[in-house]
Amino acid sequence: MNSKKINKKKIINDPVHGFVTITSEFIFDLIEHNYFQRLRRIKQLGLTHYVYPGATHTRFQHTIGALHLMGQALDSLKSKGIKISKDEEEAVLVAILLHDIGHGPFSHALEESLISGIDHEILSQLLMNELNTIFNGRLNLAIEIFNNRYSKKFLHQLVSSQLDMDRLDYIKRDSFFTGVAEGTIGTDRIIKMLNVSDDKLVVEKKGIYSVEKFLISRRLMYWQVYFHKTVMASEYLLVKMLQRAKLLASKEVSMFATPALSYFLYHDIHAANIKQELQKVISHFVKLDDTDIITSAKEWANHDDKILSILARNLVNRKLPLVILSETSPKKEMISKIKKNIMQCYGLAEKETTYLLISGEISHNAFGSSDDMIQISVNKNELKDLSEVSDILNVPYLQKSEKKYFICFPKNCGV
Repeated sequence: MNSKKINKKKIINDPVHGFVTITSEFIFDLIEHNYFQRLRRIKQLGLTHYVYPGATHTRFQHTIGALHLMGQALDSLKSKGIKISKDEEEAVLVAILLHDIGHGPFSHALEESLISGIDHEILSQLLMNELNTIFNGRLNLAIEIFNNRYSKKFLHQLVSSQLDMDRLDYIKRDSFFTGVAEGTIGTDRIIKMLNVSDDKLVVEKKGIYSVEKFLISRRLMYWQVYFHKTVMASEYLLVKMLQRAKLLASKEVSMFATPALSYFLYHDIHAANIKQELQKVISHFVKLDDTDIITSAKEWANHDDKILSILARNLVNRKLPLVILSETSPKKEMISKIKKNIMQCYGLAEKETTYLLISGEISHNAFGSSDDMIQISVNKNELKDLSEVSDILNVPYLQKSEKKYFICFPKNCGV
């Protein structure tokens, strides 16, 4: 038997942040666990690589990057006299490491498509609880911080807030891999300017320009990358394909699917019954990733069901629908005309056109709720909202939800 001790103090070479050091043996064990390794097989930006070919980075890369930034933030805060114990430090590192562990295939693209009414944050919580059992309660404090139930509230803000380590990593990482330079941000400067006042995470006045740049970059990334109309087209195609597959499964139609995907197609798992099926859900979910979807889609492209085969074939071959964005809702006459064209082009009944014709709205605001405003420390005893001290940001505008309407349909069926 080999009794040689495994070296768990690893260094990971990350293309965005450089060398990332794994300083805790427990964190190494979490990274090595198959629940976490699954994130290597889930793309961070869903099908965004259909538009930006370099955007094939994964949730695994993102969480390692967020872990690295959290370590930097903790070092910076401790250097300023903020009391953070060894247990708290490890717990908040674990919380950020596992914050995305509940993401399903293609990340946000299939949010709630396979498990109705359950988003990735709830699934992350469930998987963290499962890991806590596996590791004999070692995640208790991390879960408290993750759920904002721990007494030091600023630790939760490092995990989830307007300036959390999650956002700082994904904006910079997504900008790097898409090649969209507008998303480039100075994470080092922002982290160096963080402080704590009255148990709140604040930014020192010298860091205001970096924060302004971050907010502008985030807004630009949403409209240039995350809400890019061709990205939307590909992801709606993916969602509709899964909807059709689930409908066929509910009618007990035979179709190929990997075992993990088959479970979610042929079982109606939703928020109301997930507790009764929890162990089965977890055991199948942790085996589910992007590969299951694409492998199944390649087979569905030849399925006897016309709609499923159209959707799957178009997805696999990148034959994407057209998306029209506008400031006003599309007129009923236009929708009616496109619907008739789809019926004629594909020989579908009117109710079946919902798989190929989609309309709705998208919205985004650079700021969240007013309760989570970024606080600027103007001096030792005075805090001000960013809106009060920023010279260039129109903060009320950034808080306002920017809305656009869209209509999505096959390119050969337009008006």
